[in-house]
Amino acid sequence: CTAKRMVPDYISEKKMRELKLSKGETAGNGDCYTCMGCRSFLTPDRSGNGFDNVAQAKNYDPSKPKYYGRFNQGVVTINLPDVALSSGGDVDKFWQIFEERLELCHKALRCRHERLKGTLSDAAPILWQYGALARLPKGAKIDPLLYGGYSTISLGYAGLYECVKYMTGHSHTDPEATPFALSVMQKMNDKCNEWKRAENIDYSIYGTPLESTTYKFAKCLQRRFGVIEGITDHGYITNSYHVNVRESIDAFTKLKFESEFQRLSPGGAISYVEVPNMQDNLEAVMSVLHYIYDNIMYAELNTKSDYCQVCGYDGEIKIVEDDGKLVWECPHCGNRDQSKLNVARRTCGYIGTQFWNQGRTEEIRDRVLHL
Repeated sequence: CTAKRMVPDYISEKKMRELKLSKGETAGNGDCYTCMGCRSFLTPDRSGNGFDNVAQAKNYDPSKPKYYGRFNQGVVTINLPDVALSSGGDVDKFWQIFEERLELCHKALRCRHERLKGTLSDAAPILWQYGALARLPKGAKIDPLLYGGYSTISLGYAGLYECVKYMTGHSHTDPEATPFALSVMQKMNDKCNEWKRAENIDYSIYGTPLESTTYKFAKCLQRRFGVIEGITDHGYITNSYHVNVRESIDAFTKLKFESEFQRLSPGGAISYVEVPNMQDNLEAVMSVLHYIYDNIMYAELNTKSDYCQVCGYDGEIKIVEDDGKLVWECPHCGNRDQSKLNVARRTCGYIGTQFWNQGRTEEIRDRVLHL
């Protein structure tokens, strides 16, 4: 199934139980639970009693950590390359601007939180009254569910690679630059912990999927700072902490490197490796899956699953350039009619089938194989 259709994604119970520790748990004996959407993970249960059944669930068990029924209040994403470029490469100025931008994100997150406060359970009965998220009585406010860690709220981030590349001159995979990349991640964690202590709200670091926003961010950077080689000269920026899609690296090295950044992205993280058609090499697929289990919490394999309705071609539909625009084309018959092409790609977490803007299409085209 993985070789044919890119699903399922894989969570390593071993690694997750090392990282997700509810109150009183020790490394290796933590919790294993599913993500929300493509990568968003709840914070561990810090209550020690299942949050005292604040949601009034009928299956409440105070001896077990609570995950099902909890939720996320929303995401605000910081554009890390913008912080770097705004500093002009001055490290001291970088940290100053980073601090200011993080507080701006904090303010925006508070707007989301304040907007939810006072909401009555009647606003969405399936969510708040009938058990999807809670079983509150009619007329009750959802406010108790917004504090104490029952729900999370996420500080997203994008473009760590470009940020580090501009500040150090190296990819964050370079040993000279990796410490700076990790310090940027740690700074975001420190701020979230600071806000959490002050407000009793579970702020958490989230590797934003950035679906179409990668193009929006890239265009904003080009307007503000011009075209800078290796930084703003593409129609996209790199997702979260990921190794740049153009960088040559093997699957196992990539997964091992990114595992350290997953640890520092507790509110949401996923890694992937680009692979060719693996249907005749299932042993290699299993080798990668075993490696995921031993080394990284959450990862996936990206293969191709396309079809041309005109000629029946079953293989990879190619991206070609025509008069400065990227278009999808069947390599067998030349069909470019998107209504007669079935193309599936992992956009960056979610599997998309409806084609993409020019920036994301460029990013998909530029992806190198890791296996």
